[in-house]
Amino acid sequence: MIQNETDNEERLINLIKDGNEQAMRQLYCRYVRYLSAVCSRYIYNDEDIKDVLQDAFLKIFSSVKSFEYRGDGSLKGWMTKIVLNETLKFVKRNCRLDFVELRPEEMDIPDEEPNTEGIPPAVIHSMIRDLPDGYRTIFNLYVIEEKSHKEIAELLGIKINSSASQLHRVKAMLAEKIKKYNTLYNISR
Repeated sequence: MIQNETDNEERLINLIKDGNEQAMRQLYCRYVRYLSAVCSRYIYNDEDIKDVLQDAFLKIFSSVKSFEYRGDGSLKGWMTKIVLNETLKFVKRNCRLDFVELRPEEMDIPDEEPNTEGIPPAVIHSMIRDLPDGYRTIFNLYVIEEKSHKEIAELLGIKINSSASQLHRVKAMLAEKIKKYNTLYNISR
């Protein structure tokens, strides 16, 4: 391990730019769990996650010279963007992203905000994981990654309306799952 001086992200990135292999290992060890979690929102097979992360880290290390440090968190944000892009490439190549356009009258139905109080986070996470690939991908991009429908459309190569309609549909699916769970486990509203 490199001494404490590399606890500073900017110092660490400069060492990596100079080709310091210890700094590369330290960066990997510092962020691999977080970046694995980002990847696992979209991909479930451990071997696939490892493959995507390997591709992402190769891209990170090969393009690090173009990275500009802009303060605390900028390195993590930059690496997250690379991992997300590599993950979405994998998803587009290997998963079923079936999207169905909603009719305009279906879009006018307001999203129901389900009562999640009393439901363990692991159960909600499981509900999201069980969604079809396309719905889960759009949900995660919109809710977790905070991407706009325009950004999602560009990332996935779909129409903006497709992103919006899929989000509407996935929210309805999740609301129904939560309602069933609440009924099954007698969680009162």
